[in-house]
Amino acid sequence: MLYLVPTPIGNLKDITLRAIEVLKEVDLILAEDTRTSSKLLNHYQITKPLSPYHQHNEHKVLQHLVSQLLEGKKMAVITDAGTPGISDPAFYW
Repeated sequence: MLYLVPTPIGNLKDITLRAIEVLKEVDLILAEDTRTSSKLLNHYQITKPLSPYHQHNEHKVLQHLVSQLLEGKKMAVITDAGTPGISDPAFYW
């Protein structure tokens, strides 16, 4: 299962309860910038594996990620701020 999870654009508190729930449940979080995303995840005490996923590596890692999804892994795609796939990573999916 792949989730596209919107993240706060400004205040870290501007996140939905469902987004926090999903991020706590998935096996892997794919992040546009892991340094930026770590701030959000640390704020909500979410300790899940975090992997970079952005326009510079998506072609290299996509096949591996799809294989993991087919094996039943649950993943979430997040961006530095906003909704993935609108103007950030996830376009290639």
